[in-house]
Amino acid sequence: MNAEEQHPFRKEMEEAFEAPAAVLEEGIELAKKGEKRIISKRPFKLAEEYWDTLGPGLTTGAADDDPSGIATYSQAGAQYGLQLIWTALFTYPFMATVQEMCARIGIVSGQGLAANIRRHYSSSALYLVTALLFLANVLNIAADLGAMAAGTRLVLPQFGFELLVIVFALASLILQVFTTYARYAKYLKYLALALLSYVVVAFSVGLDWGDVLRHLVVPSMTFSKTQIFLVCAVLGTTISPYLFFWQTSQEVEEKILKGEDTIEVRRAQVHPKTIRRMRTDVWSGMLFSNLITFFIFAACAGTLYAHGITNIATADQAALALRPFGESAFFLFALGIVGTGLLAVPVLAGSSAYAIAESLGWKYGLYRKLKQAYAFYGVIIVSMLLGIAANFAHLDPIKGLIYAAVANGVIAPVILFFVVRLSSDKRHMGEYANHPFASFIGWVTIAIMALSGVAAIASFWF
Repeated sequence: MNAEEQHPFRKEMEEAFEAPAAVLEEGIELAKKGEKRIISKRPFKLAEEYWDTLGPGLTTGAADDDPSGIATYSQAGAQYGLQLIWTALFTYPFMATVQEMCARIGIVSGQGLAANIRRHYSSSALYLVTALLFLANVLNIAADLGAMAAGTRLVLPQFGFELLVIVFALASLILQVFTTYARYAKYLKYLALALLSYVVVAFSVGLDWGDVLRHLVVPSMTFSKTQIFLVCAVLGTTISPYLFFWQTSQEVEEKILKGEDTIEVRRAQVHPKTIRRMRTDVWSGMLFSNLITFFIFAACAGTLYAHGITNIATADQAALALRPFGESAFFLFALGIVGTGLLAVPVLAGSSAYAIAESLGWKYGLYRKLKQAYAFYGVIIVSMLLGIAANFAHLDPIKGLIYAAVANGVIAPVILFFVVRLSSDKRHMGEYANHPFASFIGWVTIAIMALSGVAAIASFWF
């Protein structure tokens, strides 16, 4: 009996584990073309080509670390120190596998996630999860706008809270509605760099990195009610439904940007190289997202928790609490809140617009002008207006996030079910369907998110 017969899933497992290694693939191919040319241009050429490869995966991963997520990670780090930092490593393979599935669905089908669900499954389930997605996203938008305004007032207290909420909402609308998709995508890509401020903060507060890495690879939990809820919150804010819709639709937008302006053309223009570049982008973007989560955890654990400052509920409170540990840490943390908010709010509103428009068969796409897709852009505008209204009504941002977490806990497993089924079906995906090992990871993710959702909801009553 040969090795392949002894291990029937050996090939699939090997191919699945190739995904993170794809980040280095571009450099390896260049190296084969000529050592002399690579030596002379390596540092800049490879960096430039790698940056060009990054796109929807990077912006999706960065948008995951929105002000609401920053608040969750800061609270976990301040309240429990390094005890829960292992979640930053634990979520990476699940998050990246799911987002790659979503990306492949978009590339191969030439349509967004909701359009695929509507085409192949019952619309009734789609309408329900889309309505819940819209509700959860509006609550997140409201919380993020409020966090951006509060974070700005820490540095510029002369500006009013309500005025800043309006300014940030208008900036997000202008970014989506009145700029071309090519420019818009470029802005989002560079906004992702705002997250690097948290890396600087972590390295500036004198952490014991040996202790940090030990807690990263050795999980620990006390299983208290509060800790269970925080773990569920971390899972919910990391593997979020709005990211599924956004990733799929952005892959379609990228193909349209290349001139593939019909579904038929997009389906015909699928090549292995496209899939490899997507995999590099997605796994890099999710790695970036989880690294930022790690550094936020570490910074808050090494400063706030270490000095007994455990009552952190919002991102701006975390920034303010860091002030005694240095003006630079305080300023960079506040800057990160604003930068990630400007990135995440359009993604939240845009994912709702994609989901609703595709579910109802409307014209959609950020590549279209306003007059070509009134209903699509109308969803974005309404989402922003509701987010502004919630802040003017002084909606408790913590309660809003709790309600959003509950909504996400309900819909995440349902949408993930469709994602895994669609991406595994060779009738629709052909040679680009999931390998069995990838599908296994997908089903495990569904189980984890379902348990997380049930635990989060149960924690309110028990």
